[in-house]
Amino acid sequence: MSQPKLAILDDYQNISPPHFAHLESRISISYFPETLDPRDERQRALLIERLQPFDVILAMRERTPFSKETLAALPNLKLLLTTGTRNLALDVQYCASRGIPVAGTSSRSGGVHSTVQHTWALILGLARHVARDDAAIKRGEWQGSLGMTLAGKTLGLLGLGKLGSQVGRIAVVAFDMKVIAWSTNLTQEKADEQAAAQGLPAGSFQAVRDKAEFFRSADVVSLHSVLSERSRGIVGAAEFGVMKPTAILVNTSRGPLVEEKALLETLNAGRIRGAALDVFEPEPLPKDSPWRTTAWGQDGRSEVVLSPHMGYGDEQIHGWYDEVARNVERWLNGEELNTRMN
Repeated sequence: MSQPKLAILDDYQNISPPHFAHLESRISISYFPETLDPRDERQRALLIERLQPFDVILAMRERTPFSKETLAALPNLKLLLTTGTRNLALDVQYCASRGIPVAGTSSRSGGVHSTVQHTWALILGLARHVARDDAAIKRGEWQGSLGMTLAGKTLGLLGLGKLGSQVGRIAVVAFDMKVIAWSTNLTQEKADEQAAAQGLPAGSFQAVRDKAEFFRSADVVSLHSVLSERSRGIVGAAEFGVMKPTAILVNTSRGPLVEEKALLETLNAGRIRGAALDVFEPEPLPKDSPWRTTAWGQDGRSEVVLSPHMGYGDEQIHGWYDEVARNVERWLNGEELNTRMN
């Protein structure tokens, strides 16, 4: 009897092999670090051809979406695994209808959430010109323009869930910033509940009812909203049009929350101080993307700091792969899976 086959997708840093090595005598493992985007018809055909022989697929986060249409073209699939407790890019209901279990991971590092840490790295990196000044020094130059003082400034959180409220707590405690928040249904009562969950007094987070007023008031706008059809493009030309010329935008949530064309126009015209982005559409960014090729911070353009979707990309990933490997072993043993998603 031939071994079952496992495909491990989108492991850009080649982290996973040691975590699965002990299973190689029981399951044939193949690694595919190059992402294929099934939203592109040509790439979707290549993805299906690649994955048709496999019994088990491991999807790293949302890097490769699996819709009903893609899953239906994988007749040998018996188990779909992912990392994290939620993956909106997987059609888990369709998998359930075919009797394909879907399972994730539940562990994460303690303390401040990885994405919250990365959000503050980007805020500070842009506000203090870290990337720009690093490049300037290496070119033989010295000081440029002054950094942005955060104390006394206003942080605007678009989305006040677990991550947004953690970002807000740091703003209050570490930087003495005023924190305002907006989302479609946010009330002051809910804002106070989130403040209390962070050990802050009522009123630490101020809910703003009017979206335009929120963007008009913030010196730093940080996005922390779940991507859905309702939230897609929630930040566009109208919002950029009322932002302060000294304001910065930070997105560690999802690229499509922002209308890319409007943001590019705003930054090319230098209408706001800058943007720091960790997420894009599509990912990985094409080599000819204007985010890669534009001379940001020059000739009147805004300053831009980019990172390659690393908000969750820290040492916790080793723990995720360990959890997935244990689930593969449980599946091979006919045991119940941990962190079932369907």
